[in-house]
Amino acid sequence: MALANTTVKSSSKPATLYNRYEGQIFARQLDETVSDFLERLPPLSSQRSHVGDWIFIANPYSTARPTSENWTKTKEQGAGILADFETRRADVEASLKGRPAQTVTKKVNPLRETARTAILAAARENGCSWGKWMLFPTAAEVNRVWGVVATATVAGELGGAAKVATENGQAENEGRLICVYTEDFSNRKDVKRVLLKLEELGLGKRKSEWGQEIGLSYKPDVFTYLDITGSNNRWGLKPSLYQTKEVLAWTV
Repeated sequence: MALANTTVKSSSKPATLYNRYEGQIFARQLDETVSDFLERLPPLSSQRSHVGDWIFIANPYSTARPTSENWTKTKEQGAGILADFETRRADVEASLKGRPAQTVTKKVNPLRETARTAILAAARENGCSWGKWMLFPTAAEVNRVWGVVATATVAGELGGAAKVATENGQAENEGRLICVYTEDFSNRKDVKRVLLKLEELGLGKRKSEWGQEIGLSYKPDVFTYLDITGSNNRWGLKPSLYQTKEVLAWTV
């Protein structure tokens, strides 16, 4: 998970608490109340040109530490896995040239799944197993929703951290991304726990582009780092790992 990149001087903090963003100006500090933090950095009016892309908040009770996360190695291994997939896909397409598209797809899909599984395994092996539930409140709702998420995160009721996108000229009805993190995408019990808490807080649904209420999506951070975004990414990999409906059906 990326850190904010601007530091400020901070005073001594309680030894029992930890903040992975401590000293970074665009994040809550341990000696800052949630209300003061929200007043200092309201996402609706915090300009990206002055604040940066994101506003951050950490769960002070989290035991995860950035020193155990090797993102450089994860990105290198992930890029290699994707390059290998592209080579294998090209070989299949060449060998089946002129055959129906569904025949090619049937051969390529197992290669795609193998690549996806290998990327997730590399991320976990390198301590980069963060993932996030994604919320998309409108501009009218972003301050309120972020306030709910921030308060619950600091209370230790959600995951290890959260962040919200800053103002960058988005349309009034355009969703402003909020990421609610869990520390291990393979920990199904924790992934489901955070989703249930979001539902309890009234944040378990989002509006589709057609105005319908739909469930949330969960995405591993490694997919973001490798630019596996959108359904039309060049590898054809699904950018999300879980959806609300399947997670609620888990017996964990």
